[in-house]
Parts: sequence; C-alpha cells; structure tokens
Amino acid sequence: MSFDLDKINHPKVKFGKTGVLLVNLGTPDSTSWWDIRRYLKEFLSDTRVIEVNPILWQIILNLFILTFRPAKTAHAYKQIWMKETNESPLRYYTKSQTNKLNKRIGNNFILVDFAMRYGNPSIKSKLDLLQKEGCEKIIVFPLYPQYAAATTATVCDEVYRNLIKMRWQPSLQTIPHYESEPLFIDALVNSIKKKILEIKWKPDLILASYHGIPKKYFTKGDPYHCYCQKTTRLIKEKFKDIPIETTFQSRFGPEEWLTPYTDKTLEELPSKGKKNVLMICPGFSSDCVETLEEIAIQGKESFLESGGENYDVVPCLNDNDDHIQMMEHIVKKYLIN
Repeated sequence: MSFDLDKINHPKVKFGKTGVLLVNLGTPDSTSWWDIRRYLKEFLSDTRVIEVNPILWQIILNLFILTFRPAKTAHAYKQIWMKETNESPLRYYTKSQTNKLNKRIGNNFILVDFAMRYGNPSIKSKLDLLQKEGCEKIIVFPLYPQYAAATTATVCDEVYRNLIKMRWQPSLQTIPHYESEPLFIDALVNSIKKKILEIKWKPDLILASYHGIPKKYFTKGDPYHCYCQKTTRLIKEKFKDIPIETTFQSRFGPEEWLTPYTDKTLEELPSKGKKNVLMICPGFSSDCVETLEEIAIQGKESFLESGGENYDVVPCLNDNDDHIQMMEHIVKKYLIN
C-alpha cells in the first residue's frame, strides 16, 4: 500500500511563532468551600510540595485536612477577594502582567500568555493553546524569583508531563530564577522608598518575609534559602537607611521550617524596642493570600497586640512598570537564544 502525498489533504498547521508562558502558583476559582477544597487537593497532592510517604499522606489529606482546612482557607480568601472582578488578587495581577508584557513584546510572532500551576487556567490548557497557535518555541517563566523544588521545579514537572503527550513538541526554555537580577532589586528598592514616603513614621526595622520551606528540604540540597538571603543582601546594599532582616512565613505542619519565623519575630520585636516595622515580601511576584491576609492582616494584628505601634506592608511588585520592564528584559535574553 502506498500514499500519494500530493493528493493527501493535509490539515493546515500554524507555525513559526514563539510563546511566552508566565506561570504563578495558583488560585481557587472562588471562595466557595468546594472550590477551595479542589484547589487545596491539587496543591497538597503534589509530591514536590509534601515530601512524605504518598499513601500515608493521601489518607491524612483526604480524611482530615480536606475536611477541616477549606473553611479556614475560604475565610482567608474572602478577606482579600476582589469583588469588582470576582477573582483573587493573584489572578488579577498575573493577567495584568501578561497583558502589559504582551504590549511590550507581543506581535504576530510572539504570544504572551499565563497559567497557574494549580487551578485555572492550567498549564496543560495553555501549552495546548500555544502549540495550536503555531508556537514552535515556548519560554516558560515561573514567577518565583528564588528557585525552590516546591515552586519552580514543580512547574517544570507539569510542563514536561504535558509535552510527553504532544506529537509535535515545541522547543522549550525555562527561566529558572532571577533573585539577583539588578532590575528586580532596583524595583524592590523603589517600592520600599515609595512606601516610606507614604507613611507618617520611620520604621525601626524592615522585615523581608519569604515563604518558608521545611528545613529538611534545605538540608537535602534545595538552594532556596541561599537565594532568599542573596535577595535581601542585594536590597541592603542599595538601601542602607533602615536595617533589614530576613524571616520566613507560612509554615505548615509540626516539623521545623526555615527560621527565623515571621510570626514569632513579629511577636518578639516590640519587647526588643522595635515598635515600628515595615514588611516586604520579595519572594512573591504578586500580592496574594500569603501577603494580603497572612502578612497585612494577621501579621499586623499580632504585632500590635504584642506592643507594636506602627506597622505597614510594601505591596508586591504586581504590575508596576518597573516590574514589567524587568520581565521584558529577562524574556528578551531568551528570545534571542
């Protein structure tokens, strides 16, 4: 049996384009109990995030955590949910970053889009879309300044899992981390200076709070802790007016995580004479439940109850112009390769 290729009606295939896919952690679709539960199940089922016996963990997760945790998490999301657009701040700002970056570098040959590692829009859906739109090359940009296995690596895992299923795979490049990118550091310093001009008091201390990871991940070789310390050091080199210290937030479970803990530090500072504190979260590219509820709301309550007098939070870089400029600068390095 032979084929006359000239007579085969070959489907039209788009080609010759490059896709840029921004990827953030994720968000529930709403503040409903079921949407929160669905999101937590996907997130907490990731073996990069929870490195314990998977069979035992699934029993604990489904019988206990997913029974009680969604209500608490839903309460946190309801406090920061954007009613005007009916979405989380994380999704709002990631979309805005995508739109602004698209205006800077997007054209007939470069498509900029976004996905969430957990929740919607999924990495799978956006990889399929970019491939169908003719993207023979895709640049994956995880929006985590400091690499960690539980963040950047799990984005890569999900991308690779979906490429396996593609007949015509695009070439792939991943932006692994940008904790010391000069434009990133400049943007953080600018955000600190802007906030200090807005407040009516001078901070005794600035706390740079990063999302924590279990200490055992660090001892296994995860470089995340070192990258966080590097970011803080570079900020301090450019901003010397106020002392800056590094802390770690959002610990989960009974085991030891990276220290010092943000919440414990805030409780102790007033007794040490540090009663005016400014917070910044350099590990988050967009404001989210961890920055707006955990730090801006819970952190403030804890600090003031412990004897603090003044407390404020520097917003994440979000869709600030200097943040978008930094993204453009980084992506263009990969466009020319």
